[in-house]
Amino acid sequence: MSALGAILRRDLVRLGGRRGGAMLPVLFFLAVAMLYPFAVGPDAAMLARTGGGVIWVAALLAAILPLDRLIEPDIEQGFFDQWALRGISEEALVAVRVLAHWLSFGPPLMLAAIPAAMLLGLDGASLRVIELGLLAGTPGLAALGVTIACLTVGLRSGAALAGLLLVPLAVPLLIFGAGSLSTGGDSGIALTGAASLVLLALAPFAGGAAIRAARE
Repeated sequence: MSALGAILRRDLVRLGGRRGGAMLPVLFFLAVAMLYPFAVGPDAAMLARTGGGVIWVAALLAAILPLDRLIEPDIEQGFFDQWALRGISEEALVAVRVLAHWLSFGPPLMLAAIPAAMLLGLDGASLRVIELGLLAGTPGLAALGVTIACLTVGLRSGAALAGLLLVPLAVPLLIFGAGSLSTGGDSGIALTGAASLVLLALAPFAGGAAIRAARE
């Protein structure tokens, strides 16, 4: 457990400190929220009606940004080989990487959703539903992102391919999360959380198998 804790701390430092770290997804997220009103005009009613969906799309796109550095650098530098020699399973490493990835972008996006909601003219009730939805959905986005990064590691143009794979596979999370604003919140958030749990359960096994295949 102490070894996994040390790996988690290392992953957090690496994901948060390189090439913009956690700030890059947040800045991208806020940029989308700032530009959207210019695209649709100053209609407050339209902004309030569509703003929640825009926040979810921005969160999905922001989750794509760090995919190229989730797994491939450690494969190239032989870290997974070293961890395997120490008896640490790939499934455990993928689970730790999912947690580190979520901590690096999930909570910051939830904080950034507050000024984004103000820019889009969303009220307090809508912001509450969005925050709960992001809390339920961003772990699933993290699990999906790490899994796809494992599956595309070593492939030519793997980062671009990972982004293309993530977008359609994340559609259920996007539908349930954004749809929670129109259904009163509870049912959409519950479905978002259920989808996240499924992805979290599958990610260590799918990602671990993909890493073993890439190492052979």
